[in-house]
Amino acid sequence: MALFAAIMVVLGLFPLIELPLVPAPVTAQTLGVMLAGSIVGARRGSLAILVFVVMVAVGLPVLPGGRGGLGVILGPTGGFILAYPVGALVVGLLTERLWRRYNLGWALLCNAVGGALVIYLIGIPYMAVAAGLPLDKAVLGSVVFLPGDLVKTVIGSLAAVAVRKSYPMIEVPRDRA
Repeated sequence: MALFAAIMVVLGLFPLIELPLVPAPVTAQTLGVMLAGSIVGARRGSLAILVFVVMVAVGLPVLPGGRGGLGVILGPTGGFILAYPVGALVVGLLTERLWRRYNLGWALLCNAVGGALVIYLIGIPYMAVAAGLPLDKAVLGSVVFLPGDLVKTVIGSLAAVAVRKSYPMIEVPRDRA
């Protein structure tokens, strides 16, 4: 778990990309959400990312640009950050459910649903409220995140499939084996 919390911190070293008309930047950290859920599973992956969120909340500068603290959590990007552990949980649950037939196609689906869709479903409404935007404008403005999230989904899926083939670390619950 500590390794994936550390991976999230390292991914925060990549510079954030500010986009016009959207109060939330593009970061590499959703890739860490996908990797945590798909490589170490739902429970350990979501707990690892929760440790990272606690680090953000207490003010450690672990987000791109050296940001951290409750001000960030309460700001427009806070919903995305709070959604990270939920996203890792969903990626992990889907991965565990599809364990016997897990391949690149299933990995892409698991990571897209948990690592992007779930984060959007929580982060976009939160951003709309925190930034005082109408929800439809927040949704429309968030379309700019799709290309980057597609790239992160592919990278995360390729990495997860490669790691799982060489060293399967997720323990399949007995009732799903």
